[in-house]
Amino acid sequence: MPRTKSAKPKSAQPKWRRRPEHRPQQIIEAALEVFGECGLANARLQDIAERAGVSKGTIYLYFPNKEELFREMIRQTAVAAIERAEQGLAQGNPTTQLLAFMRGYWAFVRSPAFITIYRLVLGELHQFPDLAKFYAHEVVARRQRLLGGIIRRGIEAGEFREIDPMIAARMLVALTVMNGIWRDEHTGVPLLAHKSDEEVFNELAQFYLHSITPFAGSFAQADGAPPDAVSFIPLIND
Repeated sequence: MPRTKSAKPKSAQPKWRRRPEHRPQQIIEAALEVFGECGLANARLQDIAERAGVSKGTIYLYFPNKEELFREMIRQTAVAAIERAEQGLAQGNPTTQLLAFMRGYWAFVRSPAFITIYRLVLGELHQFPDLAKFYAHEVVARRQRLLGGIIRRGIEAGEFREIDPMIAARMLVALTVMNGIWRDEHTGVPLLAHKSDEEVFNELAQFYLHSITPFAGSFAQADGAPPDAVSFIPLIND
């Protein structure tokens, strides 16, 4: 859980030397660090300003309060990841699109930004009802619509078996998040720290695609094989 002590500036290149148009981004980067160290409730704008190398007053030029700073941080991390996935829907069949989503989401789950967001969502958003609604609408619901749509089209095309698309979407998110937590050696349960990200992703992709496809050939694509391949992803035993 986030620590309660105030954050202290890290030694780095003085950020005040950056051009003024870069200041919103440097403030957001600093906020991500401070939120991760102190938590949302205990983070102070003064701490964020010092980390960003700007005055506290400069923050108010771009963000009226800490809550809006959190929203923009989410837009530039979690929402941006969803937008990239949405842009990839123009290519390939539903199985290809699903695999592209899975790989992109796995990369996001394994990023430092996700770890901070995950801790804040679980540990603190209940204290900020407006932010909780924002996150539920802009991140959770939007990602579910995207993923559910891919799965629905796969069912219609005969690539996936008959299954509730939204349930299937929810299960994929849960599997990905938990495997990411177990893969992270800095968590309290690094069960998969001895494996590489690619190994864990291949296991995840094979398991999930096997669970929703009516025939074996389609989920072989998780290993980059052509659609008519019947080989499986080699698994590495624990």
